[in-house]
Amino acid sequence: MNDSPAPGAGRYAPSPSGALHLGNLRTAMLAWLFARSTGRRFLMRIEDVDRERDAGAAAGQLADLAAIGLDWDGEPVVQSDRRPAHDAAIERLARAGLVYECTCTRREILEAPSAPHAPPGAYPGTCRDRTPAEQRAARERIAPRRPALRLRVPEGTRPPAYEDALLGHCGGTAGAIDDLVLRRGDGAIAYNLAVVVDDAAMGVDQIVRGDDLASSTPRQILLQRLLGLPSVPRVTYAHVPLVLGPGGARLAKRDGAVTLADLAREGIDADRVRGVLAESLGLAARGERVDPAALITRFDPGRLPRSPWLWSPDAFRA
Repeated sequence: MNDSPAPGAGRYAPSPSGALHLGNLRTAMLAWLFARSTGRRFLMRIEDVDRERDAGAAAGQLADLAAIGLDWDGEPVVQSDRRPAHDAAIERLARAGLVYECTCTRREILEAPSAPHAPPGAYPGTCRDRTPAEQRAARERIAPRRPALRLRVPEGTRPPAYEDALLGHCGGTAGAIDDLVLRRGDGAIAYNLAVVVDDAAMGVDQIVRGDDLASSTPRQILLQRLLGLPSVPRVTYAHVPLVLGPGGARLAKRDGAVTLADLAREGIDADRVRGVLAESLGLAARGERVDPAALITRFDPGRLPRSPWLWSPDAFRA
């Protein structure tokens, strides 16, 4: 499979909150295959701004990815090192009149009346039109807690439509995008802003990630447009099915031996894990130990499964 014109880069961006499990590794393999099969660079980014960090987790995650045969170009980018770029993006939006302070708690948002057709938990705009005096009073009321910063989504904005390699045509539905958080009250940069700014800076034009994140994509496309990021017209998306545990819920470490370290203790090495992940994607036969380079030649996005992979320990029994 080849794209034209010359493509840029794909990426994988784990959060350093612990060891990667089979679902994470499978998504990483897919991101790598999408990138390598289209001649793109494959980049790594450690997304450590929006979650509790686990000291040493990032190094362990990179080691696990390498163990299953994935490689990447250049040094991994650490998202927290990019705070100046994130702050600059917020300042740019603020100069355009697109940022305001919000003092609402999560509970207040959930209990507030929502606009018609708004999804549960959508921000109702409580703080959007406060006067300067009302803003000062709200700040004093929550002190020492700081206000969050929200994007003032232009009136009448509809969720942008986009084409997804696996999901097809997405977005463009009725309703509006709510005023998303840009910086939380604790000072942390919000995921949606950081990922958009960092992808553009890294030259990422192919985004492959779990389909649980598909609902965030219209918000991110809107941010791309409002920030005038040059890579916007070229970005492609592929939201891939998740891995489910034996009970049908999203795979988690509570499901047993689902990390490379756990599986190694049961005598299952990384090559075998790569083979099972490839088998789940229709890229290898049962019990086959397949070379990473061979996976690239076999890869065809059009033949990928569209439904989740229901994992069970039987997957490792030949």
